[in-house]
Amino acid sequence: MRYALNLLYGLLLVAGLPWLLVAAVRKGKYRTGWGAKFLGLVPRRTSARPCIWLHAVSLGEVSQIAPLVAEISARHPQWEIAISTTTRTGYELACKRYDRHTVFYCPLDFSWAVRTAVRRIRPAMLVLVELELWPNLISAAQAAGAKVAVVNGRLSDRSFRGYRRVRPVVRWILRRLDLIAVQNERYAERFRALGVGEQTLHVTGSLKFDGAQTDRDNPQTTHLRGVAGFAPSDVVFLAGSTQEPEERLALDTYRQLAADHPNLRLVLVPRHPERFDAVAAMLDGSGLPWQRRTALDQQPANPASRILLVDRVGELAAWWGIARVAYVGGSMGSRQGQNMIEPAAYGAAVSFGPKTRNFRDVVEALLLADGASVVHDGDQLTAFVRRCLEDPAFAEGLGQNAQRVVRSQLGATARTVDLLDELLSHRHDDSAANRRTAA
Repeated sequence: MRYALNLLYGLLLVAGLPWLLVAAVRKGKYRTGWGAKFLGLVPRRTSARPCIWLHAVSLGEVSQIAPLVAEISARHPQWEIAISTTTRTGYELACKRYDRHTVFYCPLDFSWAVRTAVRRIRPAMLVLVELELWPNLISAAQAAGAKVAVVNGRLSDRSFRGYRRVRPVVRWILRRLDLIAVQNERYAERFRALGVGEQTLHVTGSLKFDGAQTDRDNPQTTHLRGVAGFAPSDVVFLAGSTQEPEERLALDTYRQLAADHPNLRLVLVPRHPERFDAVAAMLDGSGLPWQRRTALDQQPANPASRILLVDRVGELAAWWGIARVAYVGGSMGSRQGQNMIEPAAYGAAVSFGPKTRNFRDVVEALLLADGASVVHDGDQLTAFVRRCLEDPAFAEGLGQNAQRVVRSQLGATARTVDLLDELLSHRHDDSAANRRTAA
């Protein structure tokens, strides 16, 4: 099987090489981590301490595992934690946020690369966040005696339809897993339909909620508020995790409302760093005074600049704590939504576009509780922000409802780590039984 997979991966890599080269030149992607990705040359662990390897594929998953890392570290300070990721932005954030732990690019699923990586990390357990089904990696980890778990598991409509077309193969992979902890019963039913047994499957809730900050006066948000020079009377409209054309729509909204609401401030946080300069050019063309976040490290905020472009990765979670009115991006473009839990947890008046498939369950919970609004275009976004400004009770009620939804969902991290602890105890029992058999 591994030779067939190696051949398949090689063919896919060759077919996608032109696209990869274009992305590397134009967007700066795929330029680093080649040794780890193709040869498995990840950092070599030297201690004999137990190790858990967490794989979080990109920026979103890297952020989501923060409560999981904290809980594991608190319960088991003697364990080492190794964190792998696939994307450059995910790697940069992981290095910054988890600097006490080993961080590296995950090898591609070529058999030689994953075997080398497993040999160098020596994990007692491999934990795959959401759903990263790489057969060679799973096989290499289990061949080395590690347990393999999926946590915060989710299975979207699109993925489920795709997996059903190759159900025998997917079933073979899923049945090799020792634990699948999923976010809700809907996802559990989809895993059952793909052949996962009840002894492996558990519903724990979503880690996304546990990682949300609810205190607007937390140290990082307080620091950013001071850096930006925001006054208590300012009403911050923040558009975060945006893609084209969402920054332009948010700017148009600000332009229409600013004259009647001089306390309005606009903060733009594009999803991808390679778009920072394009958004900056758009702001230059607007004729409105604005500032870059990175410039505020060298000079104080200009009170005349009512627009701020956050051109730094990894700060959005704290910036949401400043927002009174929020628009969560990726929901009018092609990404099918971004994380709206963070602004909801702070009690902001949350809005997003109609394309939110990636967060469908969160969206359903917020809308059912009257904790968010869907805006379908720029005019509706402007109308939403205007209502929040002219009817503070509406904005406050929306935010309170959203915050209640988040608080009601807490606890997934503890339930997940309970299952991981149990799984590791089984591993130790299996090891002891093997030693007795050998004797």
